[in-house]
Amino acid sequence: MAGKQCMTRLQKEYKSLLKDPVPHITAHPSPSNLLEWHFVLEGAKGTEYDGGVYHGKLVFPADYPFKPPSISLFTPNGRFATNTKLCLSMTDYHPESWNPMWSVGTILTGLLSFMYDTQATTGSITTSRAEKERLAAESLAFNAKNPTFRKLFPAWIEELTRRATAAAQPAPAQQAQAHAQAQQEQANGEVSGQANGHANGDVAAANGGGGIFGAARQGGGEQQNGQAGGRGGAPPGRGLGNSVVTLAVVVAVLAVVWVSSGSGGGGALWQSIFSQGAAAGGHAGPR
Repeated sequence: MAGKQCMTRLQKEYKSLLKDPVPHITAHPSPSNLLEWHFVLEGAKGTEYDGGVYHGKLVFPADYPFKPPSISLFTPNGRFATNTKLCLSMTDYHPESWNPMWSVGTILTGLLSFMYDTQATTGSITTSRAEKERLAAESLAFNAKNPTFRKLFPAWIEELTRRATAAAQPAPAQQAQAHAQAQQEQANGEVSGQANGHANGDVAAANGGGGIFGAARQGGGEQQNGQAGGRGGAPPGRGLGNSVVTLAVVVAVLAVVWVSSGSGGGGALWQSIFSQGAAAGGHAGPR
């Protein structure tokens, strides 16, 4: 049976842990036995124990703090064997190295530090990093099967539920990527629809415009054909106009000659030239 000094010391240490918790360590005495404490060690980030939750037990002697406790772990971890007393300087394996000034907080801090080391000791095992990481991922679910763990560490049971919920949902980065992909697909669909609409509109406009411009070209062709036909030969009546002008000039010249030579001779000459001019003009015009 534990002495009064032992009980007083353990009660004092428990109050101290509740007031000033040790990082990555939680410890509670068993409700039915103050000499038996259960603890949880959290694996540090960036190590092979990242995410691991390791449940173990401290058993104090009745004359604590003058003698050290024993330590064992229940959770598979890849560093220490389970349900086996560990040989450390602050355990009952080495009472000669025990310091009565050490407390539950310092004992568990030393255990966590030794866990990250690779030094071999009684109760230690050797496994790969991959094996330690696998065990760390499975540790909390393993602990949840233990009735004592569920009773003393309800916050970790809630954490297990939270992790299970988070694992069932896509990670934030995956959600962001899926959202961005959906937006890109929507944008591509809109661009494709607009491009097809514009292309169809352009084709329709081209077909309609082709009819209009085709008619214009056809009309223009007919007009050009008409002009070409007109240029192919002299316009009707152009030969007659030239003959009339020539005849008028000849008549004017003859009139001047007739006036200057006298009426008699001039009249005969006039009749002769007029008859020749009339005969030539008659051949130039239409028959």
